[in-house]
Amino acid sequence: MLNALDKTMLEKVADLHEIPQGAFNIRKNGVGVQRNTTDNIDIVTKADKSGIDVIVKPYTKGESVHIPVIVTEEAINDVVYNTFEIGEYSDVLVVAGCGIHNSGCHKSQHDGIHNFYVRRGAKLKYVEKHYGQGEGTGERVLNPKTIIEAEEGAVVELEMIQIKGIDHTKRDTEIRLMDKAKLVVTERLLTYKDQDAESNITVELIGADSSAQIISRSVAQDNSKQEFFFDLVGRNKGRGHIQCDAIIMHNAQVLSTPKISARHSEAQLIHEAAIGRIESEQLIKLMSLGFSESEAEDTILNGFLK
Repeated sequence: MLNALDKTMLEKVADLHEIPQGAFNIRKNGVGVQRNTTDNIDIVTKADKSGIDVIVKPYTKGESVHIPVIVTEEAINDVVYNTFEIGEYSDVLVVAGCGIHNSGCHKSQHDGIHNFYVRRGAKLKYVEKHYGQGEGTGERVLNPKTIIEAEEGAVVELEMIQIKGIDHTKRDTEIRLMDKAKLVVTERLLTYKDQDAESNITVELIGADSSAQIISRSVAQDNSKQEFFFDLVGRNKGRGHIQCDAIIMHNAQVLSTPKISARHSEAQLIHEAAIGRIESEQLIKLMSLGFSESEAEDTILNGFLK
């Protein structure tokens, strides 16, 4: 059974106020605790290692899969390998994410390796949220790896969000697009105190007329450090655009390393990056409307990360 803390964590990472009606698999402290399948979406436990296979039948429309992970104990070191088969011409939402509540003195960690096969003409929206809380000194660590292969005409929308409270994270994302496949990635990241985060995104435009748009927005506060590595490779006729924007505050550091490689004469690739502090004029304008300085900062940051 899920207790009040479990439900709070599920709301944070998967926007679940109650158990969902569709397909879902809830994992807690390294084991599965609840599962449901539908006529069109099956979830099967892997036989050879920790994790699940999610199979979406072709032409499935308007259904969702929730696979949140929650960690509420210290000294957990959980690793899962999940595989997603998104059937041709289907249109589904997959909501993942992990929340760690650590009130102890030992590290708790979850690593999720997700492989997606998005078949011909399918549409996938994948949302992954990370969140940490707890008064203990034990670290909260999340290391997700997402690998996506999108077949001809597939459309993939990917949202990767770190809300708050994660001490260390290394996020690896690898995506390969075939003919006329389309990709939109939105990454939002917040760090503070002494937290550090590393994000590596590699996108290959393999098929003709494929396209990718990557938008990364982050806020680094206090003594935190963020590192971003982008690699956009055009191997065929296609378009790719990377936009990396960051707000830096206090003694924080943000490092952005772009790489774009046109390996075809009709590959059109663009990279844009902007890192800076909050302008005083923005604060003054909001403070003139009655906001305190901290309230004005919060308003600007919340709007930036949306």
